[in-house]
Amino acid sequence: MVLLAAPTLQAQVKELTLKDAITYALENKADSRKAKLAIENSEYQIQEVRARALPTVTANGNVTYNPILQLNALPGDFFGAPGTTILAPLGQKWTSTAGVNLTQNIFDQSVFTGLKAAKTTREFYQINAQLTEEQVIERVANNYYQVFVQRQKLAVIDSNFVNTTKVRNIIKGQYENGLAKKIDLDRMNVNLSNINTQRQQLINAVQLQENSLKFYMGMPIETPIKIPNTQFEVTPLALSEAPDVTQRTEYQLLKKQDELYNYQKKSIIAEYYPTLALTAGYNYIGQGPQLPWFATPADGVHWSDYSAIGLNLKVPIFNGFGTRARVRKATIDIQKNEEDIKDTKLSLDLAFENAKTQINNSIITINNQKENVKLAQEVLDNTQNNYQNGLATLTDLLDSENSYIEAQNNYTTALLDFKLAEIQLIKAKGQLKTLLN
Repeated sequence: MVLLAAPTLQAQVKELTLKDAITYALENKADSRKAKLAIENSEYQIQEVRARALPTVTANGNVTYNPILQLNALPGDFFGAPGTTILAPLGQKWTSTAGVNLTQNIFDQSVFTGLKAAKTTREFYQINAQLTEEQVIERVANNYYQVFVQRQKLAVIDSNFVNTTKVRNIIKGQYENGLAKKIDLDRMNVNLSNINTQRQQLINAVQLQENSLKFYMGMPIETPIKIPNTQFEVTPLALSEAPDVTQRTEYQLLKKQDELYNYQKKSIIAEYYPTLALTAGYNYIGQGPQLPWFATPADGVHWSDYSAIGLNLKVPIFNGFGTRARVRKATIDIQKNEEDIKDTKLSLDLAFENAKTQINNSIITINNQKENVKLAQEVLDNTQNNYQNGLATLTDLLDSENSYIEAQNNYTTALLDFKLAEIQLIKAKGQLKTLLN
């Protein structure tokens, strides 16, 4: 049963390249899905505004019972009693009406402005969805490389643990044969224990970093993943040509926001314009001493129809300067957004320059640390050989091991700094989606 279950368990481990991780995140992360829903919702907003330009048709009906009819004072001349006043009830005990009414806006400036604003809103959400995708790609890429680096550090510790264990075993054999001191064996055991502690800390760090990666991917935390053990490529990058920040998604989003603020202002100004609407209605009314439904003239109930067609004109004259205040508030929103556009442009320029600087520094550090790792490896190999031949002390051996681990970790950290700076440079150029290639 164990042998049969092993392939199944192995198949459940998901191997992730950077492209796989980003693709999964764009399909499953809540941020991406919500951005797509916002685009869909903008279509309904357009339909909602468009509805204001279409006719509105309503059906209505009611039934009224008047237990006490109002008495009206009428001249007695109508009843053959001149010079007197007669109190006579008007109307019927029961009244029921049913009809259809139509309203059609003929001129409403706010409707025309609203239609243009709704289309711009759709474009705004499309750009926002693109920005959300870029943010998801950036977060996933950063966490992916951090997981990779933590695993590289763990691999270094594992290798050192194996080598140190071999040396400890040699010293243990020498001690048992009276060729080594107990203090040397104890020091190696302490060193081995320290390495094992660092190893457990790195195992925990890898797990925590993997959990962060799964979160930014929208992947269930319990899903086991495997990152291929590939080498980072330090490739030449185009650093001289500055990107056109006006093509960046962040900049375009603010420009589209500027359009929306202007439409908002125009919509408020539209309140100064008169509105004209066509109304029409056709109704049927029944009146009598009893419930008119299903009754006939023989029951004293009479039904008749009536209709009306009209134009409603509304001319705003004065509303206490409320419209003027809203127009000025909308103007302030436009001015604030213009300041955001200027600040964002400076921020994007700064990000590009910082990424260039970090790239250059990282390349220098990588080259230095690469040579340092090679040198530390040679020192460690020579020290181990000298120690076994009695030409080096245990302190020299431990120091050379620590120096090698430090050199390896510094090299790995420099690689991480380069990859993170590379992501920022790609972002500054507006090319984050190239990571999907």
